[in-house]
Amino acid sequence: MASALTDNRVVITGAAQGLGAALARAFADAGARLVLLDRDEAALKPLCAQTGAMCLPVDLSDASATQAAIDQMLAADPRVDTLIHNAAILVPEPLADLEFGMFRATLDVGIQAGYLLARAALPSMQRHGGAMIFVSSQSGIKGFAEETAYCAAKHALEGFSKSIALEEPGLVSCTITPGKAMHTPMSERNYTDDMKAQWVDPGLLAPAFLHIAKTRDPAFSGQRLNAWDIAQSLKGDIHA
Repeated sequence: MASALTDNRVVITGAAQGLGAALARAFADAGARLVLLDRDEAALKPLCAQTGAMCLPVDLSDASATQAAIDQMLAADPRVDTLIHNAAILVPEPLADLEFGMFRATLDVGIQAGYLLARAALPSMQRHGGAMIFVSSQSGIKGFAEETAYCAAKHALEGFSKSIALEEPGLVSCTITPGKAMHTPMSERNYTDDMKAQWVDPGLLAPAFLHIAKTRDPAFSGQRLNAWDIAQSLKGDIHA
């Protein structure tokens, strides 16, 4: 039986490892056609081979390189059904030590790349519908010491997504937080021992993203969703 996502074209950033890689595998299993973007080409290529994805190694902090990757993606097929902007940079350091280059790169990956990708996906979604899913975190609504750049990028995504939802009622635009500490390379570097004791495999969150992409529920648009809560609510639901 075909999945509701069979042949849907799904674009995932930060796809080489962690949550992005888990989502790539889950969407591939659901029959989606994938476009995977990440700067780690060595890790990205085996995943693309495994999932049959279009592989676009790119530094998303570089606007020109990002646009070139987008142009390549659209030249192959202008359709985008789901965009998942997951890529992020988190290098904790106080403002007094934060160099402009790192601040700029963090914002460029977080919001500049989000803008470029959303603009690229918009014409297709205006014609066919779709879902833009921006991965946020507690740093999108709270401030944390030594996270000035990361918090600024995540706060920006929250407002960006809400505004798209107001402008484009024919598609879903939402942010989503993990809702649970995840075991990823980023968390290995940054989590406390207490948080590491509670972390879960990111694959457990994938059902939430699949559900948003499948249903395109208008109630999700403009919202800040919790992936863990959605995934838990779907357990045992054969229609999830």
